[in-house]
Amino acid sequence: MDTLNALWSGFGTVMDPQILLYAFAGCLIGMLTGVIPGFGPAAACSLLLPLTFALDPTGGIIMLLGIYYGSMYGGTITSVLLNVPGEVASVVTCIDGFQMARQGRAGKALAIAAIGSFIGGALALIGMLGATSLAEAAITLGPVELFGLTVLALTIVIGLAGRSMPKALISALLGLFVGTVGLDPVFGDQRFTLGTVSLQGGISFISVVMGLFGVAEILESTLRRNSVSAVRRVGSLHLNRQDLKDSAGSIGRGSVIGFFFGLIPGSPAAAATFASYITEKKFSKRPEQFGRGAIQGVAGPETANNSLGISSMIPLLSFGIPASPTMAIILGAFLIQGLQPGPLLFRDHPDVAWTVIAGLFVANLMLLILSLPMVRLWVGVLRVPYQVLYPITLAFMMVGAYTVNNSVTDIAIMWLAGMIAFILRRLDVPLAPAALTIVLGPMLEANFRTAMSLTAGDSLGLFRSPLTTGCLILTAAVFAARGYLGYRRYRARSSADAADPRLLDSVGSPK
Repeated sequence: MDTLNALWSGFGTVMDPQILLYAFAGCLIGMLTGVIPGFGPAAACSLLLPLTFALDPTGGIIMLLGIYYGSMYGGTITSVLLNVPGEVASVVTCIDGFQMARQGRAGKALAIAAIGSFIGGALALIGMLGATSLAEAAITLGPVELFGLTVLALTIVIGLAGRSMPKALISALLGLFVGTVGLDPVFGDQRFTLGTVSLQGGISFISVVMGLFGVAEILESTLRRNSVSAVRRVGSLHLNRQDLKDSAGSIGRGSVIGFFFGLIPGSPAAAATFASYITEKKFSKRPEQFGRGAIQGVAGPETANNSLGISSMIPLLSFGIPASPTMAIILGAFLIQGLQPGPLLFRDHPDVAWTVIAGLFVANLMLLILSLPMVRLWVGVLRVPYQVLYPITLAFMMVGAYTVNNSVTDIAIMWLAGMIAFILRRLDVPLAPAALTIVLGPMLEANFRTAMSLTAGDSLGLFRSPLTTGCLILTAAVFAARGYLGYRRYRARSSADAADPRLLDSVGSPK
């Protein structure tokens, strides 16, 4: 009953006209940004984060969550109309969504995506009410246990980030290095500051993520110079009874799949959407329709994507551990506002915690209301030349980076991070580990050094905690599993090369 009373109080705060305006503006701006091909939620949130600095903590975070929601749906629009995914998670939507658009059913595809996203988000929010119970349990955890959980979270992120473990480790180490710049948290010594005062407070997380996801994406898109033509005819947005009947099961299964994928730190959203798509194809009585405009191929993955987006807030609010780069940016927004997500948030700032959860409900509903009537407006936005759109976006990003600390250094950091991220993307190095370790690195260091103080420097003392022991064993298991899979792939490639007759031709066949 206390949970329901707290949630009801949160709704009372969210219903304030000013908070509703922030949620509305966030969804609208997020959709506008998400329509830009390639600008996924992480890029949109990092780009627009400076907008929330001047707002009160609750309003700023709710606006950022609205941006998160809106950008996810903006990626759906480009997937359906352009056959260009707005983010990796929307790749699978292109398969049937664009085929529906070519058949004059783009309106139906966008409508079922909006409805499925709303239902998936609503069901995930109901499951999210258990976050307070997790937070109460997390209060009892000490530095030793938090160290183990942080190590496990980072390991899972690295293990799930791409096919190459070494590349994921390089990305994670870069993020850890960035997190160490500044003053030592215990002794106050300068670390990697190059003798400059501006770096003594550390490297601005906001500037780094704006470079990692915003500048790098613009540089990549400018280099590609891909010309795409949108499907101009949206068609009717009306869904008949058969459309709803065909999609009902897909929406239900997508909600469950997305919810559980979101609880796993580092779980890529694309994994949830592809898992949903494969599931729907197996459940379908007409699997041959998939790839030719099956509405289930849009409903299931889009529902899973939004459900995952909501459930990934649970590790953040309960333990203070972001489950994705976007959640890391939202964690940064909490910290900028003087709030620490995790078990103490529900104890020390229950009004903020429950208002944010209630704001998720409101933003989810607002996105449904906004998405369908404004589809034709977003089609018009797609006609704006990128030569106009990208310079304006870069100018806004530089202003945002400057306003973090009123320092030109932050603008330079943003550009440097963007150019490094661009090079890493060309080398197929994942950026998610870097984004998460920048946030989790200082937390990992603080908990480890505190744990070492409690155990008088005895590293074996970490294993006296059953939870930490279990986390470290799972960490070793993840690395072992990735190493074994890498060895299997190497053996498979070696066998394939040995069996390739073209290799015999290159060296000459025996006579």
